[in-house]
Formats: sequence, structure tokens, C-alpha cells
Amino acid sequence: MSDYKRYVHSYFKKKVEMAADPPKLKTVIAANERLQNLKNTFETKYGEPPLFYACAPGRVNLIGEHIDYCGYSVLPMAIEPSILAAVSLNNSGKITLANANPLYMDFTVSCSEDIAIDRDNPKWYYYFLCGVKGIKENFGIANLAGMSCVVEGTIPPSSGLSSSSALVCCAGLVTMEANQKSLSKVALAEICAKSERYIGTEGGGMDQSISFLAERGTAKLIEFQPLRATDVKLPDGAVFVISNCCVEMNKAASAHFNIRVVECRIATKMLAQARGLDSGRMLKLVQVQTELKASLQEMLALVDEAVQPRGDLQGAGIIPEQFSTELLSANTQQETHFKLHQRARHVYGEAARVLQFKSVCDSEPAESVQRLGDLMNQSHASCRDLYECSCPELDQLVDICLKSGSVGSRLTGAGWGGCAVSMVPDEKVESFLKAVSEAYYRPDPRRAGMEKQSLFVSKPGGGAAIFIEE
Repeated sequence: MSDYKRYVHSYFKKKVEMAADPPKLKTVIAANERLQNLKNTFETKYGEPPLFYACAPGRVNLIGEHIDYCGYSVLPMAIEPSILAAVSLNNSGKITLANANPLYMDFTVSCSEDIAIDRDNPKWYYYFLCGVKGIKENFGIANLAGMSCVVEGTIPPSSGLSSSSALVCCAGLVTMEANQKSLSKVALAEICAKSERYIGTEGGGMDQSISFLAERGTAKLIEFQPLRATDVKLPDGAVFVISNCCVEMNKAASAHFNIRVVECRIATKMLAQARGLDSGRMLKLVQVQTELKASLQEMLALVDEAVQPRGDLQGAGIIPEQFSTELLSANTQQETHFKLHQRARHVYGEAARVLQFKSVCDSEPAESVQRLGDLMNQSHASCRDLYECSCPELDQLVDICLKSGSVGSRLTGAGWGGCAVSMVPDEKVESFLKAVSEAYYRPDPRRAGMEKQSLFVSKPGGGAAIFIEE
């Protein structure tokens, strides 16, 4: 096959995959311990077997932090830990939600009434209801199918591995299947990205996109507007290890995340004004670059020229009413000080690192592992110093990972806690795990108790799916 024919074949194969619905897989439940345990829990709770199961994976973002909501590409992969739901249908007119973890309370909601999401009280079932609400509104369903559900998860909560978004995606998939609707993976990802905002998180869509579009064995370059995913073959000779610093940060319960979104919106306005562009319709930093037809390096130079490091908003051309209604989210209305220069520099620099990371993976140079590690280290430094989304425990963990044999380590996810991801040469994995365990987890009793689910090697996993008992 010629290179051109190979390219065309690959292009149309991807178009078909992205247009396809999430797979429905027949499976022997008894052969899967996790599914069998969930089935047993469901039967004990409801006195009947589930009709179907739905699964949505978590993800680890290898590089490209806090830039999806600015319109830039990111490079995640799905991980094996996931959210799993068992479901049966009924005529009760209600959706009953239960969690396999007894620490999380049950919840029931009417199928016919408007679904209310309490932003000030981000309980687990409100994330599930975000997905339900998204499907209900997309199709204009007046009366949803009655459902009984048990949800179980293996993604550590508030760890930066997208447990919340996986829960929203799983709920969207469950609701679509229960109401006999059909949507492509791309459409589901877009609906779930929008519907998670009901809980108050102003995310950009990476987490939902990789949860639906992931394929086993490959990372993905996720691009936006339009949403599309491209395979990224990771180099041989190294694996990615995830380590949780054991500090939790809930994006919906904290203003940290949304403040960064707001800062990027304001920086967008300032940069557009500096070059005489119509800033009224611009909210994402990528829009300024696109209008100017500038390179990322040129955008970094413009940031240095046009945006003051001290967060001065003069000259942005933003009137108070617009500032409050268009730029600020519900939990950032009281903010008055913004670090626009630092945030914009991080976004444009990180966007460049994502493209460099993919280029290295595509070209497969002899020193690819070291070059990717260097980019990961640069990413963490930018997240720590410019975006200020790290925390002392994460910085300590990243430092320990580098000293333990990683060629590159960085925070992954929103930050302010959660996980680091490290690129570790194959021959050093065993000694790396031992050294990180001894230096970070075992000296602290609380961390030691969490080590089993906090330190693990991860390979690229598959995307969301429906399982039906064979």
C-alpha cells in the first residue's frame, strides 16, 4: 500500500470511528470479577438483575494542562480505572441512584420534573444527574424512562484523573441507552462537556472527549472546534506511572479552577484590544492567535508586550456589566485581582509543548523518551510557576519521582492536589515504584494506607461502552 493510500485509509477509518456510537459489547458477567460483584450488589439492592451495564474510563493527561478551555489541543490517554453502572428499567416514574460505596448516600429524582443541580453542594449524584439532564434536554424528553442504578468507581475521587467527568459520561451513556436514543461518540462527548457545567465547572471538554474517543493501546491528540481525535503512538522503552499526592481538590467546590478560566478570558480581551481586533466575540486565547494568523512564539511575544504582569485591567475595554455577566462564573464574582500575563504565557507555551510532544512521538527519534521527559518537566514548571496550580505535596512528589528514575514528571489534571504522571524507562520501573513508595508513601500513615490505589503503571485504555450479559 502506498503512503497516500495508507493515509486515506487511516483518515476515513478515523472518520468512521468518531461517527460511530459507543460500542455495545456482549460479555460473560461471571468471567469479570468487578462486573459480577456489581451485579450481586445490584440484586441485593433491588431484588432483580441489571438489564445492562455502562462503563466510562478516567484519563491521565500526558501534556496540555489548562489549555482545552482556551481552545488548544491536549494529549491524554484513557486509563483502566473507570466508573461502572448497573441499570434496570421500570415504570416507577423515578430514577433511583445508589452507590456501591456505602459512604455515598442514595438519591431519587422524578422522571418528569426538571432536574435541579445544586452547585453549592456537589454530591456524587449531582454529577450523575448532569449527564441525565444533558441527554434529557438534547432530545427534549418530557418523561425519562424509570431507572434503578448502582454506580461503582475505581478512579480515586478528586485525584486529577477525571472521576467526576467519567461519572457524567457514564450517566449520559446510561440515559441514552435507557431511553433508546442514539448518538455518536463525538456528540456524546460534546453534550457531556456542556452538561458538566451544570455543577459549576467551566471545563473545556478534554475529559469527556477522551472518555468516549479513547482506544486501547494509543494516546490521543484531542483537538476542538471541530472536536476530533488523532492517534498518538507512544514510544517503546518507557511506561507512564501515576502517583497520587493524596491531597484532594474538588473543582466544583473550589473557585481555583474557574478563576483560571476567567483570567484567560480577560487576557483574551486584552490581547485582542492590543491588536485592534473585535474583542466582543472573543473568549478563548486561541481565537486571538487565529485572527492574527500568528505563531505561538509570536503570541508569547505579544503577551510580554501587551499584558502587564501585575494584573492591571486598564485598557482591556471591558465595561463592568460585561465583566460580570460574560467573564465571571458564579463562584468568581468576588475576585478583583488577576494574573493575566502569567496565565497567558502558560497557555501559549503549553500549547506549543503539546505540538512538540506529538511531533516527537510521530518522528520517533532515538532520544524520544528523553525529549518527551524534558517537555513534561517544562510543563510542570509552567503549571507550578506561571499557572500556580500545583501544591507543595505535588511538587515534593514530582521531585521524588525525578530522583527515583523518571525522565519526566508533571502534575496531571486540574492540580492543587491529585496526581503526578511520570515517564519511566522500562528497566527502571520496579526500582522506581519501590523508591517512590519508600520516600513518599510509607513515612506517612495516611498515605501508606492509600498507596495501593495511588501508585500504579498505566497503559492506554479503551473508551466508554455498554455491556450486555451474554
